[in-house]
Amino acid sequence: MDVKNAFLNGDLDREIYMIQPKGFESKTNPEYVCKLRKALYGLKQAPRAWYGKIAEFRLQSGYIVSSADSSLFVKTEGTNLAVVLMKELGELKHFLGLEVDRTEKGLFLGQQKYAKNLLQKFGMLDCKPISTPMEVNAKISAYEGKDLGDATMYQQLVGSLIYLTLTRPDISFAVGVVSRYMQSPKKPHLEAVRRILRYVKGTINLGLLYKRGEECKLVGYCDADYAGDHDTRRSTTGYIFSLGSGAVSWCSKRQPTVSLSTTEAEYRAAAMAGQEAVKQNTNPNIKQWLDDLENASYDVDDLLDEIETHALQSRLKAESTKSSKARCW
Repeated sequence: MDVKNAFLNGDLDREIYMIQPKGFESKTNPEYVCKLRKALYGLKQAPRAWYGKIAEFRLQSGYIVSSADSSLFVKTEGTNLAVVLMKELGELKHFLGLEVDRTEKGLFLGQQKYAKNLLQKFGMLDCKPISTPMEVNAKISAYEGKDLGDATMYQQLVGSLIYLTLTRPDISFAVGVVSRYMQSPKKPHLEAVRRILRYVKGTINLGLLYKRGEECKLVGYCDADYAGDHDTRRSTTGYIFSLGSGAVSWCSKRQPTVSLSTTEAEYRAAAMAGQEAVKQNTNPNIKQWLDDLENASYDVDDLLDEIETHALQSRLKAESTKSSKARCW
């Protein structure tokens, strides 16, 4: 919302006059005063005029003014609810578990308090930290291990970890793996989740830092494991894109089909990363940010060319890198 222009162009419900502004006095009629057509900064009636205009629009649109707060407008249609709060709340510091910290280095996004509350809720606040969220080459199956008596706790825990990945790309892969077993979790799955919590305990202060003065260039990386899913033998795609110094998009997702070679798995990951690169290139918000910044540019076509070249080279090596691992299981 353009609050500045809203105040400048607020309608007045009464006649208001002001003295002629300095430097613009009329030489022929210096005793004249000016009649205001719109509200001005510093005018005591400006906030009221602006509020009256927008309140009238909100009421005509079906909103209801809250009796508890005249700046709160509520609109309901069936099960849908819309809430508009017309207040100046200052700089954003907390929002739905996210913490925003402005430092000399730049803007830092984290979820330290949320992570601490998560550990406390599930009794892991005093656990021993660990350096990795998942064991290397861990073999987790949907059919091995004893069933959990109550799957609700496991589902709540994994759901909370998924929300933590908003500022923690480093746990995206591990959380993505344990989220596959939310329908019928078993004891080994719960142990894997507890390991993630131990890792979070040791890295609770990590987050995303967007540094000042960094070159605003979009850079992407992608990778894939091979037949990492022990049950379906499907591979997992992972990619991350950063704009300047901070990540803006990342994903860890199991591939839809079985890859017959490491090359095929990597090619699928490159294709998925290419789709995300095009998506980021056509994102109007990012394009506007880049237009507003000096010396801010990136060329997604170059990135796609690199992906295409890598894929072509991979095809030439396909015959020598095929494996029977995915076909014989």
